[in-house]
Amino acid sequence: MTSPHPPAGPRLGEFVALTALMISLVALSIDAMLPALRAIGDDLGAGGGNRPQLVLSALFLGLAIAQMLFGPLSDSIGRKPAIYAGMAVFIAGCLLSTMATSFPMMLAGRFLQGFGAAGPRIATVALVRDRYDGRAMARIMSLVMGVFILVPAVAPALGQGILVFAHWRAIFGLLLALALTVLVWFALRQPETLAPARRARLSPRRIGVAIVEVVRNRVALGYTLTAGLIFGAFIGFLVSAPQIFQEQYGVGALFPAYFATLALAIGGASVVNARLVMRLGMRALSWAALLAKCGLALGFLAIAWGLDGEPPLWALMAYLLATFFCLGLLFGNFNALAMEPMGHIAGVAAAVIGSLTTFLSLALGTAIGQSYDGTILPLVAGFTALGAAATLVMHWVEKGRG
Repeated sequence: MTSPHPPAGPRLGEFVALTALMISLVALSIDAMLPALRAIGDDLGAGGGNRPQLVLSALFLGLAIAQMLFGPLSDSIGRKPAIYAGMAVFIAGCLLSTMATSFPMMLAGRFLQGFGAAGPRIATVALVRDRYDGRAMARIMSLVMGVFILVPAVAPALGQGILVFAHWRAIFGLLLALALTVLVWFALRQPETLAPARRARLSPRRIGVAIVEVVRNRVALGYTLTAGLIFGAFIGFLVSAPQIFQEQYGVGALFPAYFATLALAIGGASVVNARLVMRLGMRALSWAALLAKCGLALGFLAIAWGLDGEPPLWALMAYLLATFFCLGLLFGNFNALAMEPMGHIAGVAAAVIGSLTTFLSLALGTAIGQSYDGTILPLVAGFTALGAAATLVMHWVEKGRG
């Protein structure tokens, strides 16, 4: 008889490190690029303005599409083949981006990177679920996220450091080398965790049924929308952050330090959330964080408007630190709340919810980024509007539950 828990594979420390690196490919591919966006746009003829932001948006687009595929694929052919397929596409995207001679070619490479990175991101979480359950899985994912939190904090500094000594193409070379290293490590050390007897047939119908069920379920749909609205504001910050800090405020090579400080605020909030959520509940914490975020955004929008969109840097950092702490409380809770009624189709539902969230946030975040006009007003207005919209949607969901 096939065991529900396949061979253990690497020991705990090695397993956590390997899993964290696999999941971190997306974050590293985004954040290491931030200091290089303007140079990439200039070298590849992107033109002025906000077009270099599309280097990030293209990756998110690939990620949004592929999540819908790799969740069901890993349930059908096994975790390792799905991860191999994703890593192969990611490596192809790294190569295409490294050799890009035009801006459209760069965007194609970044799309492939995002599409491929969805494989290890989705299938690795399923792999952890295969090996561990209950509190053991929660412990492993907490350790993994503890490592993962460090990536946004150090990745921009890593990209900035490479630019000091080499061309921006070397950043893609680093991503390629890391992907190959992780792929070999994974292939040699991690056995397959999904036994053939437990695999589900790959069926477009399963995905279609999951989409319909998510859309028809008030709680799943509502919290998918709230997650998309909140993450949309965050993407708006990501794509415009280099222009705000490096061009508007002229921080230059210190940009990674400012970005790392904000990333650690999200990480700190995740730790606080893990401690409080069992005592206070996801909904109470989410309401508190969302209302605080909206109040902060509305108040700072008034301040920024009165200062013609250019408040002092210390004031902007204070606002963003408080806002990002709220975001850290919201990210995990909204996703968990969306999944709450979907336990009977958890694997495919997670892929559908992740994909829909990313599509919505990509559209909203790109719109905010492309509205950048040399001031922080579009960004803060975006945080205000999307926070208000998320509050209305959450009220609609909870009113229906009551």
